[in-house]
Amino acid sequence: MHRVTLLLVAVVVAPLALAAQQPIVPHDSVKGAIRAVDVRTRSVEVTTGVGFALRVVRLQVPPSVPITDRARGQGAPIKLGELKPGDVIRAVFGGRPSGFVAYTIERVGRMDAGVESSP
Repeated sequence: MHRVTLLLVAVVVAPLALAAQQPIVPHDSVKGAIRAVDVRTRSVEVTTGVGFALRVVRLQVPPSVPITDRARGQGAPIKLGELKPGDVIRAVFGGRPSGFVAYTIERVGRMDAGVESSP
C-alpha cells in the first residue's frame, strides 16, 4: 500500500514540479491603430476594438523587440521612432507585473486621415 501511494505521488507531483521549472510565457495579440509612441519610455499605445467597443492597450517595447514593416517588403526592420500615430500595427504581447510587454510588432498599414463626404 505504501508503494502505491509513493508511486501515485511521484506520478502526480513530478510532472507538476517539472512544469513549474519551465518558463510559461502567456501571450495575446492586438491589431489596431497607434494612438501614441513614446521613444523615451519605449512605449506604444494602440487603440483597438469593434464598433463602439474601443480600448487602448499600452505596451512596453524593450530594445530587443523586433519591429518590422510589411509595406517595405519581407518585414523590413524599422526603429520604434519610425512608428507614428495612425499606423496600423499587429503586436504580440504578454502580461508582466509591470504591465503589458511587446514581443513582436509589425506595421501593416496606415489609417487614412481624410474622410470623403458625398454631396
